[in-house]
Amino acid sequence: MKILVALDFDHTVVDDNSDTWVIKCLPSPTLPDSVKNSYRKGHWTEFMGRVMSYIGEQEVSPDRLRGVMETIPYTDGMKDLLTFISEHKSTVDCIVISDSNTLFIDWILDAAGLRAAVDKVFTNPAEFNESGHMEVRCYHSHDCTRCPVNLCKRNVLERYLSESSDAGVEYERVFYVGDGGNDFCPTACLRGGDVVMPRKGYSLEKLLAKHQGQEGNTSARARVVAWSSGADILQELKRSMQS
Repeated sequence: MKILVALDFDHTVVDDNSDTWVIKCLPSPTLPDSVKNSYRKGHWTEFMGRVMSYIGEQEVSPDRLRGVMETIPYTDGMKDLLTFISEHKSTVDCIVISDSNTLFIDWILDAAGLRAAVDKVFTNPAEFNESGHMEVRCYHSHDCTRCPVNLCKRNVLERYLSESSDAGVEYERVFYVGDGGNDFCPTACLRGGDVVMPRKGYSLEKLLAKHQGQEGNTSARARVVAWSSGADILQELKRSMQS
């Protein structure tokens, strides 16, 4: 039986927001009000489409984009965690579920030589069009009222676990590691032996504390272990592998 580590990306694997980091590629790292003011709550990916369109109009090259994204800092200890996972693939599977996009995540993982640690990435598809402008599309549609319109992480995790089971892969334990409000929904499909790891001081930790003890709270089944660095996650993973 294997262990599954499911990771958020922004403010978890990396210590910033990749969608806002990309603004650094502009000659003047600010967006015009016409773009900034176009954001609608719950429609972040549509907004990022307009951001990337604006960046393309400023004739920022794909190489410049990639170069900037490769400078985003990893969260302390995360490189060690991913390196450990890549060295124990017979025991540990690892997936990323993120509201970023495929190009950003691939570039960032590749730059650190860590892409092999991650078995699958579930995020918004991105590609360059004929004009050399990057386009971002929504990952999927869903009927979850808790989540942004483009991504329900619980839907993704449940489907992955179901498809893995159909393929004969059962996970003895699932670690879900995240920081934000959109990481709360997937905690509801975790079991008693699983572990949810919220980043200390961030929204997920506060949401878990708020709902703890509430009647019908399915997220309370998993054990909660807060983390400050990748070292905390690695310690918990190693302890689980030895038990």
